[in-house]
Amino acid sequence: MRYEEIELTRDCEMIQVPQGALVTIPAGTPAVITQALGDSYTVQLPTLGGLYKVAGKDADALGKESVDTDAARAAAASGSVDEAAVWAALKNVYDPEIPVNIVDLGLVYDMRIEPLPSGGNRVSVQMTLTAPGCGMGTFIAGDAKSCIERVPGVTDADVEVVWDPPWNPHMISAEGRAKLGMD
Repeated sequence: MRYEEIELTRDCEMIQVPQGALVTIPAGTPAVITQALGDSYTVQLPTLGGLYKVAGKDADALGKESVDTDAARAAAASGSVDEAAVWAALKNVYDPEIPVNIVDLGLVYDMRIEPLPSGGNRVSVQMTLTAPGCGMGTFIAGDAKSCIERVPGVTDADVEVVWDPPWNPHMISAEGRAKLGMD
């Protein structure tokens, strides 16, 4: 993607990268979209400095189409769950500083689907981060949970961040390595 210069069309909540602080940036603030992957955007704010993550639901503030998470969640609430669909959903989750999804980065260690007695299914995921001190960890795990909950048949998702085994660059898939120019 080429960088795109824009101006915020409305006040917008953003997450400061890598600190993870939630801030509200006012309408009219100039921004540069540096990454548009999965259900989120990474923007640079020249007047404030630094990078910020914008959720897909707030894409309209960037002049883009918003993701309707409530409608997607309602459509997802019945039936059995296709495991491949869960993995595909997780491939829409990105660290705002790295242009490779969490699956290809090797951050997802385990994924289990459990039918619930009341109907629907719970998906449980264990994942890690590239560094234990990552301030974005809560938000990346939250993005994973939201993406999983939009998969048809999922009524509940649990995403746990674990540290064992420790992540290392050898866990990156061949596709991820190619995107990062590591091959």
